Amino acid sequence: MRNIGRRGAVALGVTGLVAPLTLALGAAPAQAASSCTTSTGPYQKQVEKFLGRPVDGRQSSADCKAIQAFQTRHGITPNIGYAGSVTWGVMDLMNKQKAVGKNPNKSGKCPVNKGRIACVDLTLQLSWIQDGKKLVYGPVPVRTGRDGYETRTGLKKIYWRDIDHVSSLYHVSMPYSQFFDGGQAFHSVGVSMWNPPGSHGCVNMTKTDAKKYWSLLRNGDDVFIYGRKPGT
Repeated sequence: MRNIGRRGAVALGVTGLVAPLTLALGAAPAQAASSCTTSTGPYQKQVEKFLGRPVDGRQSSADCKAIQAFQTRHGITPNIGYAGSVTWGVMDLMNKQKAVGKNPNKSGKCPVNKGRIACVDLTLQLSWIQDGKKLVYGPVPVRTGRDGYETRTGLKKIYWRDIDHVSSLYHVSMPYSQFFDGGQAFHSVGVSMWNPPGSHGCVNMTKTDAKKYWSLLRNGDDVFIYGRKPGT
């Protein structure tokens, strides 16, 4: 796709920018508050523990408000404070990401014989840059392709970069775009990295991380993507 215009449409790389920023990025939630449910969800205890609430397995008004705030922060709908599978799935992924620490390539799945390479673990929704066995940057949470728009796995190369890319098809900004497989690229978005269900194939990043990737990577650099995003 080398003939893509500078501001041309890249259908597979565009994300629906409809959810609020995570509070970690300093933005106020954009979703309107919904009524709180009184129902106890199937993952009540796990969600209570994650949020630092008293773990009794029974929904309370305070539980609901805490769960609802988390849902609103990360664009989980309906944001009614119910401890269901989607909400717990996001929390469980966060726990697994945190457990990785500073050794994201412990399994050795991302090649260490390529020099500088950007790695993407779809299963854990993490990305990092390494040089041989040395960790250069990351790991950072990312948001990859949803079911039906999966981010393609395998060894790729960055072939085109556009710092101010805009999709003419979806009319959304894709800052710091670095394309590595057709219309799939690293780029920043203004939504939580845990906002379900995911992108249309691109590897979404926070602005801070996308800017750092922009500064560290160049055309011709390798990208290795492996694993499988939960729910795809």
